[in-house]
Amino acid sequence: MKEQSNTHIKLARQAERAGGTLPKREYVVKSVLKALDILELLDEEPGLTITEIARRLEMEKSTAYRLVNSLRLRGYVRQDKETRKYFNGFRLFEMGSNVVKDIELKKLALPFLQELSQRTGEAVNLAIRDGKDVVYLDKIESGATIKVDLHVGKRMPMYCTGLGKALLAFMPAEEVEALLSGEVFKSFTPNTHKDLPSLMRDLERIRQRGYAFDDEEYVKDLVCIAAPVFGTGGDVVAALSVALPKYRYESDPGKYEKIKDQVIEAAQRLDEALKGLYRPAF
Repeated sequence: MKEQSNTHIKLARQAERAGGTLPKREYVVKSVLKALDILELLDEEPGLTITEIARRLEMEKSTAYRLVNSLRLRGYVRQDKETRKYFNGFRLFEMGSNVVKDIELKKLALPFLQELSQRTGEAVNLAIRDGKDVVYLDKIESGATIKVDLHVGKRMPMYCTGLGKALLAFMPAEEVEALLSGEVFKSFTPNTHKDLPSLMRDLERIRQRGYAFDDEEYVKDLVCIAAPVFGTGGDVVAALSVALPKYRYESDPGKYEKIKDQVIEAAQRLDEALKGLYRPAF
C-alpha cells in the first residue's frame, strides 16, 4: 500500500509540473511507471546495484531485478561488468539525439522556409520520415492556399504526398520495397497511387529529375512540388515543398517551372547548411 501511495503522490507532482491533471488509475500501467522511475533514478544517481535501486524506489528487490533486466535487454540500461552496478544505456542517448536532431533541423531550416514562402507566395512545408509515414516538422501558411489539415506533427502516408515521395525516391529501392511491401494503398483521390509498382515507377522519374510532384494525390485541387534534403552522410533526411491550388498552377504555365527551381534551390541550400557549408545571411 505504501508503494502504491508513493507512486500516486509522484504522479500527482509530475502532472502538476506539466500543467495537467492526474490520469485515472485505470489508465495507468504501474510497471511502466516503475521502469521509468528506474531510468530517472539512474539519471540522477548513475551506478547503482539492484539492492540500491529497490531501496531508493521502495520496491521489492525481485521487481527491481525484473524491470532492470527488461530495460537492459532493450539497451536502455547497461551493467558494468566489474562493479555489477547499473547505468542508463546508450539507447536513451540515441533517442534523445534524434529529438535534438529534429529540433535543430527545424531551427536551421526556418530561414530557408521563410525565404521560399516570400519568393513564391505559397504555402511551404518541411517534413521528415518516421517509419512508413511522413511527418510535418514545420510549415508556413499562405492566405491563398486551400486550407487542409496538414498541421505541424501531422502524419501522412508517404505514397500520396510530394514530401513523402521526395523522401522515398532517394532511399535505396530495395529498402522502399521492404518498407511498403504490405502497405494498403488507400485512394484519397482518383490520382492516388493504387499499388507499389505504380509508386515505384513514379519514384524512378523523381530520381531522374530531382524533385517530386503531387498532382492532387491527397487533396483534390491541390498540387505540391517537393525536393529532398540530404545530410552529412549523403542520406535523405528531410524534404521541403511548396503547395498551391491547381487552378493557379494551370493558369500560369511559367509558375510551375519557376517554383520547381526555387524549391530545388532552397533544398540544396538547406543541404549545404546541414553540412556547415552555407549559412543564410538573413
